[in-house]
Amino acid sequence: SKEELESIAAFAEKHDLIVLADEIYAELTYDEPFMSMGAIRGMKERTILISGFSKAFAMTGWRLGFTAAPPVIRDAMLKIHQHAMMCAPSMAQYAALEGLKNGQEDVERMKKSYRRRRNLIVETLNEIGLGCHHPGGAFYAFPSIQSTGMSSEEFAEQLLIEEKVAVGPGNVFGP
Repeated sequence: SKEELESIAAFAEKHDLIVLADEIYAELTYDEPFMSMGAIRGMKERTILISGFSKAFAMTGWRLGFTAAPPVIRDAMLKIHQHAMMCAPSMAQYAALEGLKNGQEDVERMKKSYRRRRNLIVETLNEIGLGCHHPGGAFYAFPSIQSTGMSSEEFAEQLLIEEKVAVGPGNVFGP
């Protein structure tokens, strides 16, 4: 939320920090309009924004992204990048350009479909007793499995064996 971003911004300003903002899901927010950290007052000068085209334009695997950063950081990033990478494939660049010019209707259609799927999966998980937070964007759900008494690895393995559904165990994301 804007309030949470402003709180982070105040902390960053107070402690003279740079914020790295991964905004790859910016176009896939459902319930509230997306707000970039760099749009918060005073944060343009202390935000490194990273994003790409894989989520919004369904270009996963194309590995085409971009950054925006204060000039001194951007210039340092460029020094490293220009010697580590030749350039993104021209085909991916043309595809991203086409997405930017003419892909917004497709993004909105995908977003509508993802929102419908999110609502279905979260409602169903909650109905069967696996409490699930209602994510505001992206296409992931993170239900609580505490009621099962299993570890996340046990739950994931049992779900795969018994129901043929593959999920990642939640403990890889923290306690």
